[in-house]
Amino acid sequence: MFENLSDRLQNVVHKIKGYGKITEDNISEMMREIRLSLLEADVNYKVVKEFTNNVKEKALGEEVNKSLKPGELFVKIVKDELTELLGGENSPLNINGNPATLMLVGLQGSGKTTTIGKLANYLRKNNKKKPLLVACDVYRPAAIDQLIQIGKELGIEVYSEGKKDPVEISSNAIKYAKDNGFDYVLIDTAGRLQIDDNLMEELNNIQNKINPDEIVLVIDAMMGQDAINVITGFNEKINLSGVILTKMDGDTRGGVALSVKHLTNLPIKFIGVSEKMDGLTPFYPDRMASRILGMGDVLSLVEKVQNEIDEKEAEATVKKMSRGDFDLEDFLGQLKQIKKLGPLENILKLLPGAKKMGLSNMNIDPKIMKRTEAIILSMTAEERRDPSILKASRKKRVADGSGTTVMEVNKLLTQFEEMKKMMKMMTSGKFKMPF
Repeated sequence: MFENLSDRLQNVVHKIKGYGKITEDNISEMMREIRLSLLEADVNYKVVKEFTNNVKEKALGEEVNKSLKPGELFVKIVKDELTELLGGENSPLNINGNPATLMLVGLQGSGKTTTIGKLANYLRKNNKKKPLLVACDVYRPAAIDQLIQIGKELGIEVYSEGKKDPVEISSNAIKYAKDNGFDYVLIDTAGRLQIDDNLMEELNNIQNKINPDEIVLVIDAMMGQDAINVITGFNEKINLSGVILTKMDGDTRGGVALSVKHLTNLPIKFIGVSEKMDGLTPFYPDRMASRILGMGDVLSLVEKVQNEIDEKEAEATVKKMSRGDFDLEDFLGQLKQIKKLGPLENILKLLPGAKKMGLSNMNIDPKIMKRTEAIILSMTAEERRDPSILKASRKKRVADGSGTTVMEVNKLLTQFEEMKKMMKMMTSGKFKMPF
């Protein structure tokens, strides 16, 4: 997502920071590079023109000319304009109804049914409330079965009446939700290969019958600028309240995300960042702008850690680290906690300066973590608490038990001891960053 755009804009930022003074000539040069970067990222040309004009006008303003660090001020201007282009601020779901009703619409192949499962999972996990999934796609073969399977996987109930009238199904589902204490009703509507009158009439009828709190369009980010036409087409027929962009983790240039709000006035509510059921995250324009410019996304990283990591366990671990009695049992616990955060390379990308440190393109083989776990699990509880007792015969037994070699066992033990020393220094405040 945004990889090429991010690389090019970061190069522009690096150049401009080296200038002692902002002039019309060097700003024009930078604007030319930014314009090309955005166009290559499939951003709508009208959006590109307005964006570059705004940046240039502000960069040549009085405030920048008088600044002691004009390059840094220019970067701030670019970031602020990118944030505005992406929507300005986070647009949360309106979920205050009793129950709150959300209707997801979209074309076939956009990932709508999977996304509604992800959204139900997100609402349950983050709001600690009870969602109900409703199967109203009665046309696509196996659509109902797919939603029921997703519901089973997540442990979330699915309301279905088979191939009956979707308008009545949605109305009956809301009554069922009220009678059974559900907080959210998420309706999976039918899609088509393209927008047609029958689809729009049905969606209109459902909307008029249940008056949903949110009607969100699910759209494939890989469609590029065609997505804007689809959004506009739906929005002209029904009252959309926002957009969810799927497949943002794929090989997409990101142009649709940078064009949606400006061209349709609809906010991006969520983005799909993986195929897993926890792969849906709220969209924060300011955080995304920071990531595009290589400034990291520490807030999202902190939120992810807070959601997944056990706070009490983490506090106990820090105390052990500072005392220097952190053992392999604790290390195994930390590995399990880290695995909850998802692929490690995705976490590293959220760190400021990840690209400079060579972390943004790092591919971390998940087998390494599995191998490490296998080695530690092949030890006895006593060995994990005191690795110094691991002599030759014990190491051979651990290697055989974990399907590894004695060399790999030795390597893990050496790395663990080094890590222990560094952790103790970090928690005691004696550690100094090497850059």
